[in-house]
Amino acid sequence: QVQLQESGPGLVKPSQTLSLTCTVSGGSITTNYYYWSWIRQPPGKGLEWMGGISNTGTTYSSSSLKSRTSISRDTSRNHITLHVASVTPEDTAVYYCASTGPLGYFDSWGQGTQVTVSS
Repeated sequence: QVQLQESGPGLVKPSQTLSLTCTVSGGSITTNYYYWSWIRQPPGKGLEWMGGISNTGTTYSSSSLKSRTSISRDTSRNHITLHVASVTPEDTAVYYCASTGPLGYFDSWGQGTQVTVSS
């Protein structure tokens, strides 16, 4: 089973771009039938799927966030990157990366990283 670790700044100012990295170990992000997602949970709210990237590099984004988010990967470093532009305090959340394997469910999660948007 793969292990995932999110990293990035804990505090971002409004209007800036948030950048997070998910480092994957114990497996390759190019493994067939694997998909890598970014999910967040704002305080007091449920989980929100933001988008993801397939093992072939195809990306998908939530329709509500598509205009502000981009997801990419670095196969040499085996990591996935999330960028969220023009952040507001409503982007304050715990951000997770998760893997989806051949069975089609989230089978591994990172521990999450808290991001606060505040001036």
